[in-house]
Amino acid sequence: ERSKRTTKRIEVMNELVSIIMPSYNTAKFISKTIESVLEQTYKNWELLIVDDCSTDNTDEIVSKYDDDRIIYLKNKKNSGAAVSRNKALKNAKGKWIAFLDSDDLWYPTKLEEQIKYMKKNKYSFSYTSYEEIDENDVTNGVKVTGPKKITKMGMYRYCWPGCLTVMYDAEKIGKIQIADIKKNNDYAMWLKVIKKANCYHYDKVLAQYRKRSGSISNHGYLKLVKWHYKLFKEADNKNSIASLFLTLQNLIYGCWKKVRYVKKVS
Repeated sequence: ERSKRTTKRIEVMNELVSIIMPSYNTAKFISKTIESVLEQTYKNWELLIVDDCSTDNTDEIVSKYDDDRIIYLKNKKNSGAAVSRNKALKNAKGKWIAFLDSDDLWYPTKLEEQIKYMKKNKYSFSYTSYEEIDENDVTNGVKVTGPKKITKMGMYRYCWPGCLTVMYDAEKIGKIQIADIKKNNDYAMWLKVIKKANCYHYDKVLAQYRKRSGSISNHGYLKLVKWHYKLFKEADNKNSIASLFLTLQNLIYGCWKKVRYVKKVS
């Protein structure tokens, strides 16, 4: 019985995870982000970094990591995160697809725990809780969770998963490609994945999201309305009325998320 359990664990640990990481001018943070991947207890991964013509010393920093699992790709011209994620996904070889932006961090057991959770419950699409940190790695005490189960209707209501926490089974879902939109391109991806599988929440903080000045979450409502409308209209091919309705619905559920799923913990 013990040998069976050991064999099963080895089989699970042998499944390759492809980590999708777009980067642009995050030289200040990317080293710690890469370190958080290197420190994973789950060792069978490939990290696909796609640099979008950074003008800082990202090249120099990434080149210091002599690890065959780190694959460094570069765009020929500055193209945005959607194009970068698509490029990484085209080159991904893993059964599991995970996402980590180049300024965010993972806890060491993130991959191992999430894969165990998904395999145990036969889930193909999941996300975890996360906490917020500032530009100096200091937590502000904010923990973000989400609904236990997200259906297609639920995902259209709001983008509940934090990108840095999402994982899906590429054998079941496929390697998704999204429209070239400048903002909300992670949400565009979840809207495609949710059509193939419901998304489930693993309620444990396994990642740290870096809140930076100038990030999308710090922009005003008018810009958010514009970006959401473009998402539904251009990336999801909805008509104008449907796009407007979904945008307004997103604003309402965004307020609900702050009340229900964003908690300040001491």
